[in-house]
Amino acid sequence: MESRILQLIAALRASGVRVSLAESAEAFSAVDLMGIQDRESFRLSLRATLIKDVKDLSTFEKLFPLFFGSGQPPAMGGNPSDDLTPEEIQMLAEALKQFTEQLRQRMERLMNGEPLTKSELEALAQLVGLNQADDLNYQKWMAQRMMRAMAFPEVQKAMRELMEQLEQMGMNRERVDQIREMVRQNMQGMQEQIEQFAGERIAENLSERPRGENIDNLMNRPFQALSDSEKKLLQREVKRLAAALRTRIALRQKRMKSGQLDPKATIRANLKYQGVPMEIKHKDRVRKPKIVVICDVSTSMRFCSELMLSFLFALQGQVRKTHAFAFIDHLESISEDFNGSNADEAIQSVLWRMPSGHYNTDLGRALGNFNDGYMDTLNSGTTLLIVGDGRNNYNDPRLEIFSAMSRRSTRTIWLNPEPQSMWHGDSDMPKYASLCSNVLKVSNLKELAEAVDKLMTG
Repeated sequence: MESRILQLIAALRASGVRVSLAESAEAFSAVDLMGIQDRESFRLSLRATLIKDVKDLSTFEKLFPLFFGSGQPPAMGGNPSDDLTPEEIQMLAEALKQFTEQLRQRMERLMNGEPLTKSELEALAQLVGLNQADDLNYQKWMAQRMMRAMAFPEVQKAMRELMEQLEQMGMNRERVDQIREMVRQNMQGMQEQIEQFAGERIAENLSERPRGENIDNLMNRPFQALSDSEKKLLQREVKRLAAALRTRIALRQKRMKSGQLDPKATIRANLKYQGVPMEIKHKDRVRKPKIVVICDVSTSMRFCSELMLSFLFALQGQVRKTHAFAFIDHLESISEDFNGSNADEAIQSVLWRMPSGHYNTDLGRALGNFNDGYMDTLNSGTTLLIVGDGRNNYNDPRLEIFSAMSRRSTRTIWLNPEPQSMWHGDSDMPKYASLCSNVLKVSNLKELAEAVDKLMTG
């Protein structure tokens, strides 16, 4: 118990709550006096001694249940097959056969009301970067990523199809409603279990975070695990990284006085020497790339795209021409925003015009907009750069347009923060990836900086 209280105090401090050594000692004294048998009295004892400012109450109330919860997964709704007749059980088994083996196993497990095991939760946490998250504002977001990683949306869709199939097979409507309600309760229980685990892990991360964390650690932390203050630190770091990269590119371009050997021109120039290569000719080298960049600025991609645009703004001197576009559910040209001298103002202007919200990302529609008005920005000297997670909310991905865009460009590079293992559900990434020259994972600033280096020097 003492160690959990110390963890709570550390997490409060990491969240910006000032807790002195004297207040920590008062908390232990209060617990000794009031005891821990009554949970509410225990909670009030800690709150009264550790929290001195009203604005910090909400932080305490978020953290307390994460350190002093029941430790048990939320209750499930039960197994609907317990109340079914043998005929109805057979009907359910037949209806399940239409689904793939993997999906069927997940559906059966959900219907049985089986919670996730500790090892399964740990694997999901590792996959989505939960172990680096230390901001409770991202608890629900991380939980959603975990559910997406385990194909939860696909299971929900399959469950709806299963209920429709059972009705078509003649199962009693009341019985179908009973199954549907139990499944709904089991789904809710699993969602609560994942969200509870995400909150507990974030709270533990907070309690273990060293003070004054250095910038190298932040550069390796996933974008979605960053707090607002950490994002501001990385925004400043981008300027330093871009300046260093700008210098390196300029020096490389200066050294490259000639391009690749031009065999035909060399032969023609040396005909007067009876073919002896006295004069070596080189192809003119295009030193600066031309870039067309299309950035997803929806909620899930906003910060990653913001940093990418910051890089491109800072590197304009090393680029012949940049055509920049942003999209959520439609495409907008943002090239004019970058004609000024202030990168921060330009980017904030774009984000203000295209606020994140609850409307769906529609990359297919954005590609249609590009096809209608901007296809002439692409040619054989252009690098096409897409910054997005490839999630299209089951809209038409417009692959024929993207294929045409890719063919018109010298190379097509896609920057995606999600690992390939998460390319399922509403992700059209496997389809887009086959049309790209290269797909690079950019889940943190270190990976993004390396991708920009490859883009500018490749």
